[in-house]
Amino acid sequence: MKKANRKRKALPAFESESAERSFWLVHDSADYFDLGKARRAVFPNLKPTTRTISLRIPETLLAEIKVLANQRDVPYQSLMNIFLAERVTRERKK
Repeated sequence: MKKANRKRKALPAFESESAERSFWLVHDSADYFDLGKARRAVFPNLKPTTRTISLRIPETLLAEIKVLANQRDVPYQSLMNIFLAERVTRERKK
Protein backbone atom coordinates (compact mmCIF):
# COMPACT_ATOMS: atom_id res chain seq x y z
CA MET A 1 0.00 0.00 0.00
CA LYS A 2 1.35 3.45 -0.90
CA LYS A 3 2.13 5.77 1.94
CA ALA A 4 -0.11 8.52 0.52
CA ASN A 5 -3.15 6.19 0.30
CA ARG A 6 -2.77 4.37 3.59
CA LYS A 7 -5.48 4.51 6.22
CA ARG A 8 -4.78 7.01 8.98
CA LYS A 9 -5.05 6.14 12.66
CA ALA A 10 -7.62 7.91 14.82
CA LEU A 11 -6.15 10.65 16.95
CA PRO A 12 -6.65 9.96 20.68
CA ALA A 13 -8.17 12.50 23.06
CA PHE A 14 -5.51 14.07 25.26
CA GLU A 15 -6.13 14.97 28.89
CA SER A 16 -3.51 17.70 28.88
CA GLU A 17 -0.94 19.44 26.74
CA SER A 18 1.73 17.48 28.58
CA ALA A 19 0.05 14.18 27.65
CA GLU A 20 -0.12 15.25 24.02
CA ARG A 21 3.53 16.27 24.05
CA SER A 22 4.51 12.85 25.46
CA PHE A 23 2.41 11.10 22.81
CA TRP A 24 4.10 12.89 19.90
CA LEU A 25 7.55 12.09 21.27
CA VAL A 26 7.00 8.41 20.44
CA HIS A 27 4.49 8.50 17.53
CA ASP A 28 4.88 9.51 13.89
CA SER A 29 2.45 12.23 12.79
CA ALA A 30 2.35 10.70 9.29
CA ASP A 31 0.35 7.82 10.80
CA TYR A 32 -2.36 10.30 11.84
CA PHE A 33 -2.32 13.10 9.27
CA ASP A 34 -1.98 13.35 5.50
CA LEU A 35 0.63 16.07 5.35
CA GLY A 36 0.08 16.32 1.59
CA LYS A 37 -3.20 18.05 2.39
CA ALA A 38 -1.66 20.51 4.84
CA ARG A 39 -2.28 24.21 4.37
CA ARG A 40 -0.38 27.17 5.72
CA ALA A 41 -1.99 28.42 8.91
CA VAL A 42 -2.34 32.10 9.76
CA PHE A 43 -2.68 33.22 13.36
CA PRO A 44 -3.34 36.97 13.16
CA ASN A 45 -4.11 37.38 16.86
CA LEU A 46 -0.96 35.73 18.21
CA LYS A 47 1.36 38.08 19.98
CA PRO A 48 5.07 37.49 19.53
CA THR A 49 7.02 36.34 22.54
CA THR A 50 8.74 39.29 24.16
CA ARG A 51 11.66 39.57 26.51
CA THR A 52 12.35 42.32 29.00
CA ILE A 53 15.76 43.93 28.60
CA SER A 54 17.65 46.67 30.30
CA LEU A 55 18.81 49.43 27.98
CA ARG A 56 20.89 52.41 29.02
CA ILE A 57 20.25 55.51 26.92
CA PRO A 58 20.91 59.18 27.59
CA GLU A 59 18.16 60.88 29.58
CA THR A 60 17.77 63.54 26.88
CA LEU A 61 17.11 60.87 24.24
CA LEU A 62 14.54 59.18 26.48
CA ALA A 63 12.85 62.54 27.05
CA GLU A 64 12.66 63.13 23.28
CA ILE A 65 11.20 59.67 22.72
CA LYS A 66 8.59 60.31 25.41
CA VAL A 67 7.61 63.60 23.74
CA LEU A 68 7.21 61.86 20.37
CA ALA A 69 5.23 59.04 21.95
CA ASN A 70 2.95 61.53 23.67
CA GLN A 71 2.35 63.33 20.36
CA ARG A 72 1.39 60.02 18.77
CA ASP A 73 -0.62 58.92 21.80
CA VAL A 74 1.30 55.65 22.23
CA PRO A 75 3.37 54.33 25.14
CA TYR A 76 7.01 55.33 24.76
CA GLN A 77 8.20 51.72 24.98
CA SER A 78 5.90 50.78 22.10
CA LEU A 79 7.28 53.64 20.05
CA MET A 80 10.82 52.50 20.78
CA ASN A 81 9.82 49.01 19.61
CA ILE A 82 8.45 50.46 16.36
CA PHE A 83 11.59 52.52 15.77
CA LEU A 84 13.85 49.53 16.37
CA ALA A 85 11.80 47.24 14.12
CA GLU A 86 11.82 49.81 11.30
CA ARG A 87 15.56 50.27 11.56
CA VAL A 88 16.27 46.54 11.63
CA THR A 89 14.11 46.07 8.52
CA ARG A 90 15.97 48.91 6.74
CA GLU A 91 19.38 47.50 7.70
CA ARG A 92 18.50 44.00 6.52
CA LYS A 93 17.44 45.32 3.11
CA LYS A 94 20.93 46.80 2.51
